[in-house]
Amino acid sequence: MTAPTAAPTAAPTAGTAAPALPAVLRMGAVRLRVRDGARSAAFYRDVVGLTPLGTAADGAIRLGAGGRALVELEVAPGATPRPRGTTGLFHLAILVPDRPALAVVLRRLAAYRVPIGASDHLVSEALYFDDPDGNGIEVYRDRPRGEWRWREGSVAMATEPLDLHRLLAEAPALVPVEQPMPAATVMGHVHLQVGEIDAARRFYVGRLGFAVTTESYPGALFVSAGGYHHHLGLNVWQSRRGGPAPEGSVGLVRYEVILPEAEIAALRARLAAAGEASEDLPGGFTVADPWSTRAAFLAG
Repeated sequence: MTAPTAAPTAAPTAGTAAPALPAVLRMGAVRLRVRDGARSAAFYRDVVGLTPLGTAADGAIRLGAGGRALVELEVAPGATPRPRGTTGLFHLAILVPDRPALAVVLRRLAAYRVPIGASDHLVSEALYFDDPDGNGIEVYRDRPRGEWRWREGSVAMATEPLDLHRLLAEAPALVPVEQPMPAATVMGHVHLQVGEIDAARRFYVGRLGFAVTTESYPGALFVSAGGYHHHLGLNVWQSRRGGPAPEGSVGLVRYEVILPEAEIAALRARLAAAGEASEDLPGGFTVADPWSTRAAFLAG
């Protein structure tokens, strides 16, 4: 689940980029296709710690924190497994507000005996595991921005061991394992599997307007808006030269990016001028990357 270890280096020139996306950009809900709605809803509620929020107009099961949907489950009992080597979701990444909140998640994962990975990425500390359909999940906490190290526009990130015993010791004694994630929990980033890094750069930087924040991991590109360490990760570690999974497979349906309304219109106009097709969605539009991974840009 975690990236190969690599020493931080300055990012190479990103090439031609679209106008930068605004610093107020934030990630919204991630929609997944799952086989068993009850099983997946229970997992995201009981194991991950999200709060049920009812269903969307189209019947998707919504779970989140603080009244915001973070995960939507589109139930398809006949969905087939996603073939290895295809593009799509590497993991969705839920950001908790502090280290004690992350420690509570660790305690809950231990109680349910969920196999995990764990890493210190310098900018953050993260736990990794899979849902019942094999969709990757990261739950993490950020270090304060003042502790992030930047050099020539590149943020220092690495994959180092995380001391789980020390983390677990920070779990508040009076917080029960059943307590949901704090209201301040958000979708921090989404990490995608792509088929080719240069093509990913052309689309995500050159078309959409994300900024490269680091290329310190071979075979990966990290991009963001507003100086965040990354809103999107893009890698070819298991998907080099791969294509999308067959239609109807379990996995990522789409992820949301939230922008001011005026930015939505401007971005859609830029994409149209560049020949990128988009589709209407209430409050915004969706667009697919070169591997048919779909992002929904919504006003908010």
